Amino acid sequence: MRFDIRRLETCPSTNDAVRELAAAGAPEGAVVVAGEQTAGRGTKGRAWHSPPGLGLYASILLRPAFSGLSLLPIAAGLAVRDAVASAEGIAVRLRWPNDIVLDGRKLGGILCESGFLGDRPEYAVLGIGLNVNHGPADFPDALRDGAVSLRIALGRPADRERLLGALLAAVDHWTGALARGEAALIVRDFDSSSFYRPGEPVLVSAADDPSPARDSQWRASPAAGPASAAGRRFVYEGIDADGALLIRGPDGLRRFLSGEVRKVL
Repeated sequence: MRFDIRRLETCPSTNDAVRELAAAGAPEGAVVVAGEQTAGRGTKGRAWHSPPGLGLYASILLRPAFSGLSLLPIAAGLAVRDAVASAEGIAVRLRWPNDIVLDGRKLGGILCESGFLGDRPEYAVLGIGLNVNHGPADFPDALRDGAVSLRIALGRPADRERLLGALLAAVDHWTGALARGEAALIVRDFDSSSFYRPGEPVLVSAADDPSPARDSQWRASPAAGPASAAGRRFVYEGIDADGALLIRGPDGLRRFLSGEVRKVL
């Protein structure tokens, strides 16, 4: 893939900037990198803290000629994993569906958005935000305990340009794997770097649960047992070929296309 990088000192959201490029007919590989986002966002409309000059805030335009678009966030996570390892020698974990985790704290996130022509995807925007040169005081109080940066982990500043180059090369590799239909490879690689392990007890909150209690949170436990006032018992099983979460409870295996997962401490 040929990348055309456009750099902005500041913008509301790199994803929105790329969506505008897509609407204007820009080809696949258009990239917007911003020094700051004033209205950066994560999943579920949450704000993404994007202070000037500290993070890597980048969005990439894809014109997918492949099925399996639901695996794009998973493939993107693998690209970030490989880029961080290549650029800075750090091993990260991937927390389904779109978090990059280092030593149990959030290093970054992925936001994939699509534009459709009828029922056919016309384009996809792959947004990636990474905490690169933040110090502890650069995070808001509400995020400080749960966030980390490469600078904090390394004990020195990280090279954002080197990281961007490694990221684009890795995105090219993993979107190529999607185009070649290598879903099994993507799922296997994700499992090898997953923050959760099969059989591990987890908390799950999801809107697409097929049961009547679809909006509740459940406590997971390795031991099967009846539901109680504290919730249902689930364990992590992995992801399937569509990138959906698989969890197991006393009533069998369940599949979630979106949601949030947390470990039971």
